[in-house]
Amino acid sequence: MTSVPLDPADAPRPDGGAPRPVDARRANASADERLRRWRLVLGGDEADGTGRALAGQDAAMDGALTALYGKGSGTQSGRDRSAGLGASAPSVARWLGDIRTYFPSSVVQVMQRDAIDRLGLSALLLEPEMLEAVEADVHLVGTLLSLNKAMPETTKETARAVVRKVVEDLEKRLATRTRASLSGALDRSARVTRPRHHDIDWNRTIAANLKHYLPEHRTVVPERLIGYGRASRSVKKEVVLCVDQSGSMAASVVYASVFGAVLASMRSIATRLVVFDTAVVDLTDQLDDPVDVLFGTRLGGGTDINRALAYCQSQITRPADTVVVLISDLYEGGIRHEMLKRVAAMKASGVQFVTLLALSDEGTPAYDREHAAAFAALGAPAFACTPDLFPDVMAAAIEKRPLPVPDAG
Repeated sequence: MTSVPLDPADAPRPDGGAPRPVDARRANASADERLRRWRLVLGGDEADGTGRALAGQDAAMDGALTALYGKGSGTQSGRDRSAGLGASAPSVARWLGDIRTYFPSSVVQVMQRDAIDRLGLSALLLEPEMLEAVEADVHLVGTLLSLNKAMPETTKETARAVVRKVVEDLEKRLATRTRASLSGALDRSARVTRPRHHDIDWNRTIAANLKHYLPEHRTVVPERLIGYGRASRSVKKEVVLCVDQSGSMAASVVYASVFGAVLASMRSIATRLVVFDTAVVDLTDQLDDPVDVLFGTRLGGGTDINRALAYCQSQITRPADTVVVLISDLYEGGIRHEMLKRVAAMKASGVQFVTLLALSDEGTPAYDREHAAAFAALGAPAFACTPDLFPDVMAAAIEKRPLPVPDAG
């Protein structure tokens, strides 16, 4: 079906003359939408310069934004609005409901995080009704863990339910790929040169025997077979996750706990999880439930990396088959030269040592650059790692390949 203009004046102008009415209407609509967006961004203060009034849902969105980001009070579209949510749980609960109505989940999570930081709402998270209203994410879990010791008994079960939901969502997203990547790496690390037929790695075998190609028969005659080792129930590798639980590492603690549980579920990997601040706590016996692991942490406090590494070093029995993953921003409060000596000694013994400045999606972290450079000089480059990259990093460490260090830029 061919459409035609409703008004002949709206028809195309072959002479390129003045804008057609339909173009003018579109231009006006586009300009109006730009003013609307700028008005929502600028907040309606006298200096915003848009002269745009808001009504309906736009006014409600603007009210929710002003409650969090506004600097004062004012009147817009006939409504009195002032910055701040106050200390009332009901008013905060209404605000949480509003932002979930007007904004997508990713924006809601950012606004909740800003509300906790800017308006000091941490105490309200100790109320079950509030926890049931918030949009759960990794950052909220970190906040709840930091409040764990102050949490009343009436709130703890609700908090555990919130944490469990986030953890289960993360496991669904990360577990399958992690197990697949590491299982392949474990198989490749156990290659044999006289494999059974079903264990032959044909891609590598053909690549290694291309010089024996017979053109007349259009085939390769392999002189050397390369294959995977047969699956074994015995432990092939040992992994030690050594996680800094200082306050700035909250998201990393959450992700490390989830990955620790995934690794512990693999029979071929013996996994140990150690968390530390100025003290060291071994949470290995709780790895079957990452929620228990998280509530066993204690976010905040100082940092003694040297003491944590000393404990991890004492647990290593098969250095050549061990991967130690230190997750820390490297702000060391302990003995610096001893810390570096331990890293050097572990590497010299055959341990694969991985240093992650963060294990999160939060972008470039703050970290001690001098210590990071010292680690790199020892052959243990320090870099931030996203959860999606972590399986590749672990697979490379297991196979003793160069780590997939992301570009600094």
